[in-house]
Amino acid sequence: MADTVNTTMNPKLNRRGFLKGCTMVAAALGLSDAMIPKLVEAASSGQRPRVIWLHFQECTGCTESLLRASHPDLARLILDVISLDYHETVMAAAGYQAEANLHDTVDNHPFILIVEGAIPVKDNGIYCKIGGRTALEILGEVAPKATAIIAIGTCATSGGIQAASPNPTGAVGVEDLPELTGNVPIVNIPGCPPNPVNLLGTILYYLTFKRLPALDSQKRPLFAYGRRIHDQCERRGHFDEGRFAEKFGDKFHQMGYCLYKVGCKGPETFANCPTARFNDVGVWPVSIGHGCIGCTEKNFWDTMTPFYERLPNVKIPGTGIVADADKIGKVLVGATAVGVAAHAAIGIGKRLIKGKPKEKEDKE
Repeated sequence: MADTVNTTMNPKLNRRGFLKGCTMVAAALGLSDAMIPKLVEAASSGQRPRVIWLHFQECTGCTESLLRASHPDLARLILDVISLDYHETVMAAAGYQAEANLHDTVDNHPFILIVEGAIPVKDNGIYCKIGGRTALEILGEVAPKATAIIAIGTCATSGGIQAASPNPTGAVGVEDLPELTGNVPIVNIPGCPPNPVNLLGTILYYLTFKRLPALDSQKRPLFAYGRRIHDQCERRGHFDEGRFAEKFGDKFHQMGYCLYKVGCKGPETFANCPTARFNDVGVWPVSIGHGCIGCTEKNFWDTMTPFYERLPNVKIPGTGIVADADKIGKVLVGATAVGVAAHAAIGIGKRLIKGKPKEKEDKE
């Protein structure tokens, strides 16, 4: 671990946790068991890439979700895999020493840049300053010299809540500033916060295969954002059969029925939340009764609200279709209103054809 990182943290992860983390990443990447030794070899090679982690307009939630991850301790695993040369939240250095560490890495070493938080551009970026410099100035200095840029969290990928209408500071995501990032490849890992497994998977893929993972049209890794939540959700069967919770706390909600009518945005959201769950504890928001709010999608604070009402203008492909983000994502929000109603009606029609009264089914 770089000496700039807080030395009060245990710098090593036990072997069992290390292997468990690599196995989780292999599963998230869709790799076979045969590839796990290659991930382990890459993660334990000792050739740790240097990383600069910049914070701009954000709540530090992405870092906190990483630091507090457990089962296994992904923060320690990541810190075993990389050399974290600059990170304002966890580094021991401060003031001039911290800035010196930043400049030394930028000027003298190859590094990966991770950006957390939006970049305000209004009024020349005066709404976010660090060490007397704006986020625009810092990004313009650091980004062009990076070997790759990872934007972590929805704030860094598309502006997040800071960019919600009316966006008073002109907040944007990293990829919206090509004049500052140049030709450096960018990977977006959206989420509010994103699952730490997606960051670790991207880094380990890069170390193992010496290239970035395949991306969709929004620069999101396909292994994490290539399928809709709706297609992977354990409540999908209830949707197909027309069984919905009508309001939070009703008997249908308690029976685990689909949450679409109470605002779940799973049909419009691409992420691996149902399969790569936080902390490996077997639950995620939808499984415990809260609908997806679409936090991995661009401008979700505007396009997905109100969070507890269903979106009327959404078209969902027919039952059983696994959608591709590049082909379907552009037409989901703002499509014809009849799509969802028609798809939901499939299940209702099945029930009527069977001649099973709703009251009888409810009792069952």
